[in-house]
Amino acid sequence: MLGSFSSSHEEEEDPSDLQYQIPQPSRSFSPPAIQMRQLLISCAELVSQSDFSAARRLLSILSSNSSPFGDSTERLVHQFSTALSLRLSRYATPATSSGAMSASANTAAADSEAFHSTYLSLNQITPFIRFSQLTANQAILEAIEGQRAIHILDFDIMHGVQWPPLMQAIAERCGNLHPPPMIRITGTGEDLGILQRTGDRLLKFAQSLGLKFQFHPLLLRNDPTSVPLYLPSALQLLPDETLAVNCVLYLHRLLRDDSRDLRLFLHKIKAMEPKVVTIAEREANHNHPLFLQRFVEALDHYTAVFDSLEATLPPTSRERLAVERIWFGREIVDIVSAEGDNRRERHERFESWEVMLRSSGFSNVPLSPFALSQAKLLLRLHYPSEGYRLQIINDSFFLGWQNQALFSVSSWH
Repeated sequence: MLGSFSSSHEEEEDPSDLQYQIPQPSRSFSPPAIQMRQLLISCAELVSQSDFSAARRLLSILSSNSSPFGDSTERLVHQFSTALSLRLSRYATPATSSGAMSASANTAAADSEAFHSTYLSLNQITPFIRFSQLTANQAILEAIEGQRAIHILDFDIMHGVQWPPLMQAIAERCGNLHPPPMIRITGTGEDLGILQRTGDRLLKFAQSLGLKFQFHPLLLRNDPTSVPLYLPSALQLLPDETLAVNCVLYLHRLLRDDSRDLRLFLHKIKAMEPKVVTIAEREANHNHPLFLQRFVEALDHYTAVFDSLEATLPPTSRERLAVERIWFGREIVDIVSAEGDNRRERHERFESWEVMLRSSGFSNVPLSPFALSQAKLLLRLHYPSEGYRLQIINDSFFLGWQNQALFSVSSWH
């Protein structure tokens, strides 16, 4: 069984080392969640109608009834109010919008390190990424059965925490076979230093298992339209290798107002003839061209996310605060406040990915019963809340909270 790996976390800084104290949650009366939801939607309607004065008045009410330290509703309202306020500052006063965008870019650059560190907390306190990675790993493990040379192309490898469990599973399957299989990982990212440190950790872990291993960093500019141009010229593909392509929470970054770049990317991946392509994405439509519809969809999605955090972590959890503020808060700001090429979080539902993948020549590979049992075991052992729901639809897995599907994982060939 593919297990979990945590030793690489020891070298990372503690993302919860915030520079302020977390106050105890307020016990005073706050409006019901359904009322706050309607106020947020009303404010978004005013913004979409360019009634900025009325929107500001409503934002003042929302801000006074929200807090990053309160219950899940107060925290959610705080993040969406912040995003709406930023949208107002960008579009209500065009003369200063460029300055606001520049300030936002500077803030994003300053928070880059915190963003990467928070990823490790996200991986620990929520099951979403671990579920996606574990299920993808099982699909890869089954696809490369018996192969002696394996090449994994991982788009946006981050800290590489997905791969030690797969290496361990490969080592256990090989037993005393000599020579052991050769594993090469090409990991993409935007920070060469992070890529190199990730490669060093993975190499040490592979050596501890007796596996032959190579890591190749592939630096991609922070420009999704340039990504297809790198493929396959920037990759070293050997004829005797079995190729697996991993896209966990990545494909949505290639979407723009048209799907040209994504389709070019998929066609180039298909031309590499990978044995398996694993895909995990959020189950939400945050790519709608109409702001108000995108806002409501995001509100429903992140309400479920924040409710799941409320049910599994105490309000004083520093990890929870960091994840809500730095990770999910950043996503909400992007979905709500950004437009055009500045907007990156363009999530689509599984049905849309299915259409695009099939039109690019891919066929869905059913995820195995063993992958299902692993996903169930992960939830039971590490995230025992009864609110998480696992579904199988069209041979793909969906993880959600209560009745809201939040993430999908699928395998393609």
